[in-house]
Amino acid sequence: MSHSHSPDPSTVRVGIIGGGLMGKEAASAFGRWFALTDLPIKAELVAVADLAEPVLDWFRAVPTVRHLTTDYHQILADPEVDVVYCALPHHLHERVYNDVLDAGKDLLAEKPFGIDLGAARRIVEKIEATGRFVRCSSEFPFLPASQRVIDYARTGDIGRVIEIVCAFHHSSDLNPDKPINWKRQVKHCGEIGVMGDLGMHVAHIPLRLGWKPRRVFAQLSQIWSERPDGHGGMAACDTWDNALIHGEVAVGDREAVPMRWETKRLSPGATNTWFIEIHGTTGGIKYSTAEPKTLWTFRREGNTQAWTREDLGFGTPFKTITGGIFEPGFPDILQQMWAAFIAERAGQLNGRFGCATPAEAVASHEVFAAALESHKSGRAVDVG
Repeated sequence: MSHSHSPDPSTVRVGIIGGGLMGKEAASAFGRWFALTDLPIKAELVAVADLAEPVLDWFRAVPTVRHLTTDYHQILADPEVDVVYCALPHHLHERVYNDVLDAGKDLLAEKPFGIDLGAARRIVEKIEATGRFVRCSSEFPFLPASQRVIDYARTGDIGRVIEIVCAFHHSSDLNPDKPINWKRQVKHCGEIGVMGDLGMHVAHIPLRLGWKPRRVFAQLSQIWSERPDGHGGMAACDTWDNALIHGEVAVGDREAVPMRWETKRLSPGATNTWFIEIHGTTGGIKYSTAEPKTLWTFRREGNTQAWTREDLGFGTPFKTITGGIFEPGFPDILQQMWAAFIAERAGQLNGRFGCATPAEAVASHEVFAAALESHKSGRAVDVG
């Protein structure tokens, strides 16, 4: 049941649809909201919808939660909910996102913003029709090193850009005995497979920097075609496990700079490794979460060239109580993403990096759709 109380205009009240891994992480971020020191707007989790009662039981330990339900429509009808976060399988995105928008709620949507390009475009049409504030989830740009990479790309002396790489590697599917889940089935995850699951992570920064590929050539791999079904049998896996998207982007006076997006579920040794590299003739920069505090910058002067290693601390976009010498982790940057969403919604982003926009989500889908066509045809394909 929902309990009535007077709303505080300085507090954004959040409802979650889908209380799994990312729903719990969001609850944790709100529970530590007081650690943020330069955002006057509070956020609190007040409602959760999930089909599984044991999942809902976990949220009973969250003191601000007043409304637990197995029917997400009840959350959409709850006047105490201002913003909805949806963390659901991809085939449910379009229907549930549209329901959220029609209910007059703002939305932080999970990637990939629909099961395919058509769904993403229709979601954007609904956003425009309803006028709601909507962003797409993407955490890694909020790492201190990522912020440095973005600043360097915009203002650094790179010279002529030689190559750009952005990648996200898992090894979560190396073991063929791992039981199947929804991300391994086209009917739930979409034909784009791993590109939909991990692709916004590699697309967000390049797209924000204006680096949308004009043309792509894709190499898509399926390594395991079946997995245990959890009931003693085997089930077909029909999604792509790994994807390499080779693109061309215009940067400065160069019309066809190579840019590669990598999304892999089978990358030996990588647990959750995100990295970005920008290489130029006089400068460059690279960062990987495999070395979470280490930022590398390149400098060439004449025939002298060197990569310089710098140890970074807690330089997040939104300041916190955490000491500057400490290193941030995934819970920290997820909270930073939520802070960016809350601040931008209130017109208080103040020049800081913002969450992925609906337009960027659609642009990523346009790249993934072209990648599918490229793989099927064996040729380079223009991006729509």
